[in-house]
Amino acid sequence: MNRLNRDQMAARVARDIPEGAYVNLGIGLPTKVANYLPVDREVFLQSENGLLGMGPAPAAGEEDWELINAGKQAVTLLAGGCFFHHADSFAMMRGGHLDICVLGAFQVSVTGDLANWHTGEPGAIPAVGGAMDLAIGAKQTFVMMDLLTKQGESKLVEACTYPLTGLGCVSRVYTDMAVFDVGPEGASVVEMVDGLSLDELRRLTGVPLDAPNALQAA
Repeated sequence: MNRLNRDQMAARVARDIPEGAYVNLGIGLPTKVANYLPVDREVFLQSENGLLGMGPAPAAGEEDWELINAGKQAVTLLAGGCFFHHADSFAMMRGGHLDICVLGAFQVSVTGDLANWHTGEPGAIPAVGGAMDLAIGAKQTFVMMDLLTKQGESKLVEACTYPLTGLGCVSRVYTDMAVFDVGPEGASVVEMVDGLSLDELRRLTGVPLDAPNALQAA
């Protein structure tokens, strides 16, 4: 089985972001998506610390540390990009002005519930940031995550056991093994990596999976 690496996952998400979309890329893995957006496709990347028009990561040695995203990573700004107050940024997020947000997750349920800010474990540091605002405010919420934890447990679950970020907010989940659509009717498989069967995917996740048009990933 050929699992996707993180760059391949980011490239796969980038394929599904349409021309003209206003998009927020969450802290961590989702920020890689900026590096794989086609140069001939106009996509407007927003950061919750007050940027619109972000470009890909700068080349090594060309970082401007006055220009960072919400995860404190150096970014570039495309022609026409702009800065604004943090409150204005959250007004964009909460007001339904973003077409897509891409977030990481600890768990996603088959009906689209999201848990990505706290595991509930004693001593764990909760870090919700703007995730609740994004998950509910964006018109579509995509999630990028490894399918399994380090202990081999599925992060796509029947029902989330961690504190929730949002209810029924996720529409698509991109993992290192498969892409899933989730929602009120449950989870369906969009793509699987080469060498992975639907039966094995069902065994790994332990949840019901429909697969009306599942394809092997390119």
